[in-house]
Amino acid sequence: MTSNDSQHGHTLSRPRLYLLALASAVVTANAYYIHPIIAVVAEDFGVSASIIGAVPAFNQIALALGIFFLLPLGDRVSNKRLTSIFVAAQFFAIAGMAFAQDFELFVAGSTLLGFFTIAPYLLPAYVSRRVAPGELGHATAILTTGIIAGILVARAGGGILAEQFGWRSVYYAAAGLMLLVSILLPFIMEPRDRETVPGQSYAELILSIFPIIGRHPDILLSGVIQALSFGIFLAVWMGLGLHLTSPQMGYGVDVVGYLAVFSAISLVTTARLGKWADEVGATKARFVLAIGQLAAVVTLPFFGHSLWLLMIPIILMNLVGPAIDVSGRMTFLSLDPEIRTRLMTIYIVIMFAGGGIFSWAGTIAYDLAGWNGNAVLSVILSILVLGLAALSLRQQRER
Repeated sequence: MTSNDSQHGHTLSRPRLYLLALASAVVTANAYYIHPIIAVVAEDFGVSASIIGAVPAFNQIALALGIFFLLPLGDRVSNKRLTSIFVAAQFFAIAGMAFAQDFELFVAGSTLLGFFTIAPYLLPAYVSRRVAPGELGHATAILTTGIIAGILVARAGGGILAEQFGWRSVYYAAAGLMLLVSILLPFIMEPRDRETVPGQSYAELILSIFPIIGRHPDILLSGVIQALSFGIFLAVWMGLGLHLTSPQMGYGVDVVGYLAVFSAISLVTTARLGKWADEVGATKARFVLAIGQLAAVVTLPFFGHSLWLLMIPIILMNLVGPAIDVSGRMTFLSLDPEIRTRLMTIYIVIMFAGGGIFSWAGTIAYDLAGWNGNAVLSVILSILVLGLAALSLRQQRER
């Protein structure tokens, strides 16, 4: 155990861990309300499918930038203080989205929201210093389950609420939840946390990321795998939001939300798969899960005509996708505690940069070739995930 681990000990109680997972759910949900309502927002602002893709794309790219410039502070400044500041900034950004009358202002609010969505990525490093090493996979999976719950509620609740009360009601409700989290989260996080780690300026802290990559090059491979996997998730849901509400399918935005409910299976399976990954090893688990992901994605072009058939790949994708993320994080969260936040920075920056690119690619593919174009893009990305997961597993076995 390192000195830092000794300082904090394995002090995190299970109730606090679940409360942090709940806070992660609320904070993460903000980026995903757009999924079921993307078509009605585009119609209200009078923009095309390709242009509306800028909303999730800029949000994800801004998140990558925010993580690069802000998340490394978690290795130097109190995680509690940073989380409180960033959550408050998110509240103001999403409130701005709720009241924006111009599309440009709506995009600006979404972009600022992404830049300050740091809390869910500070918390894994925060928790990793407060649980036993043998419980790391399970604890990480619980936090990931919270994030999944937030995504699920955003997509299901957002569609249902928008169908009944209009799309702006979704962001009014989200702003209210963010205000509540802003008030309560500082009381959930432990007060005993370092305020400042001396010896490095902010510039030195940012620049120190690059030597860390040199010492731990596997972080790049894990980041790219997750970028592609996350890109599949975003591209598919952008496509679903446009496809199901199209004249050909004729469903309302509430149906997009109802479809998201079937992904609730991941709330039950992710923690269990985290335990399984603890047993078999992160890289082997990720390879097996990538096979499952590809098996689900290849059915998308064939099942797109039927809402009921689409439930099959959606359920399978939501079973394996979050677990791929958990196994990817496990490859580096067991390393030196003093650099875990910066390792998380590298991983998440790559993940969200890819997510932003591929979410926009998903709407462009839909604009060009409809659902089949979106589905084929997702199949290509899934093949790349499997190939890189196999490469990672081979590299580990050769060591």
